[in-house]
Amino acid sequence: SLSLSLCERVCAPVHSVVGVAVGMAGNDWVNSYLEAILDSDPGGIGRGPAAKSSLLLRERGGFNPTRYFVEEVITGFDETDLYKSWVRAAATRGPQERNTRLENMCWRIWNLARKKKQIEGEETQRLAKRRLEREKGRRDATADMSEDLSEGERGDTVGDISSHGDIARSRMPRISSVDAIEAWASQHKDRKLYIVLISIHGLIRGENMELGRDSDTGGQVKYVVELARALGSMPGVYRVDLLTRQISAPDVDWSYGEPTEMLSPMHSENFLEGVGESSGAYIVRIPFGPRDKYLPKELLWPYIQEFVDGALSHILHMSKVLGEQIGGGQPVWPVAIHGHYADAGDSAALLSGALNVPMLFTGHSLGRDKLEQLLKQGRQSREEINAMYKIMRRIEAEELCLDSSEIIITSTKQEIEGQWCLYDGFDVILERKLRARIKRGVSCYGRFMPRMVIIPPGMEFNNIVVHDGDVDGDMEGNEDHPLSPDPPIWSEIMRFFTNPRKPMILALARPDPKKNILTLVKAFGECRPLRELANLTLIMGNRDAIDEMSSTNAAVLTAVLKLIDKYDLYGQVAYPKHHKQSDVPDIYRLAAKTKGVFINPAFIEPFGLTLIEVQLF
Repeated sequence: SLSLSLCERVCAPVHSVVGVAVGMAGNDWVNSYLEAILDSDPGGIGRGPAAKSSLLLRERGGFNPTRYFVEEVITGFDETDLYKSWVRAAATRGPQERNTRLENMCWRIWNLARKKKQIEGEETQRLAKRRLEREKGRRDATADMSEDLSEGERGDTVGDISSHGDIARSRMPRISSVDAIEAWASQHKDRKLYIVLISIHGLIRGENMELGRDSDTGGQVKYVVELARALGSMPGVYRVDLLTRQISAPDVDWSYGEPTEMLSPMHSENFLEGVGESSGAYIVRIPFGPRDKYLPKELLWPYIQEFVDGALSHILHMSKVLGEQIGGGQPVWPVAIHGHYADAGDSAALLSGALNVPMLFTGHSLGRDKLEQLLKQGRQSREEINAMYKIMRRIEAEELCLDSSEIIITSTKQEIEGQWCLYDGFDVILERKLRARIKRGVSCYGRFMPRMVIIPPGMEFNNIVVHDGDVDGDMEGNEDHPLSPDPPIWSEIMRFFTNPRKPMILALARPDPKKNILTLVKAFGECRPLRELANLTLIMGNRDAIDEMSSTNAAVLTAVLKLIDKYDLYGQVAYPKHHKQSDVPDIYRLAAKTKGVFINPAFIEPFGLTLIEVQLF
């Protein structure tokens, strides 16, 4: 039973609590509990045998079961067993037994609250311990990954987040493509490997590459040809096949219709060592699509499966041939299939799955990034972009490459974090975690992502001869050497200028909107002091007639000519129609002799072939 003083203090606030509790759906038993307290007879409480049962409450100095019940039950608990206990208490008619049951319920509530606090304390300790273990695991994973990360990736490791981070980064050795190839070759120098490269679009040949002829024949062509030649010269490599499209169209050179072309080795003095009947690097042209028509890359997608069938037939045949030569009668399968650009990546993924051979992929230019850039310009809608560039099919192929590749080779850290992260199949943080788990032997629960490797692009300069007077010479330097006349391309450029002695501003790029040549011409035309100081040279690929060029390239070139006329730049701007690939070093040399500068005004430069070339001069 409850004492009279306790009841007097409790009854006043209970009326207000009852009003609140009435509105609580599903908690009618709370109302019954409060009503039972109100129904207690103040005059009968504290008399007779009931006083003994309330002794424990009085000893606590006015324990308030109602307030405790409201604070602990209504705000913290809604237990089914408490409800059942109250049902039994409410059904008891005797006030003494009912009050005893209520007191027991209060004790049960107190025990529940105590147990809850104990559980919360244990949970806090468990979370703290788990947080420490996770932090330790993260540091261990970072230490494991730092051994494999390239220079660009190491910028995110814990070791760089320090007061000496900048100093540490400045001392890191640069990992070049040559270093990567030599390190790989040293591990496989005793083996005889067969490697397959794929680059489908553009005009590909080993000599006199027509770079800049169109948007499909650019830096990627030079990249894959020199990569094939470099791999073919490695000690551990027996044969390299660069698979591309066979073209027998009347508007292209006959050499693009040859089924096979052998690439000259990088180091001819060591070429005879370990040479076999089929060893070396080759361009293998697979016929697919229209035989007599040169198609841009956007129109090649329907014929990818035809290329895969032809490539598969060639690889099966070559594997048997190599098996007879170096495999002891067993087929020698490719150690890897390396796709370049989305169309070749799509083909490489299918071949990799059919042959169960590891796949590598180099994107060169990514579809999602290009789509975002075109949408930002606001000139075309998404549907128009897709109709012109087949961008969604390209993105689909790149997603397939993410699912199929073991390694994806990139040029910069920005390509990983700013471009590949746009794809559904890749996440930077998750990829590093998965790699760390694999290295530590921890399950990845079926998740897979290819490893991103940063290899800055490189070039082969053995065929370029740097003259002693390239940097400090002058335009009259060849007068003392009548036997070494000026290169023909010099006169082809100089005939445009009224004053050819002025320094030269050189830009070498095909007439494509993303190369931003129009902005360069406009800036030159609007700056009179610059026009008085220098000449502008624009090497915009090769052309016979503007009407025969693609619509995009023709539009850019026409706009350039209009700007020249608008700002009256005749005699100050050179734009020759033709140049050979062998003329490019001479063009850079001419800019250096005139004390000029080189400029690349492109909005985005995925590869930067010209930026690498010009550094030699």
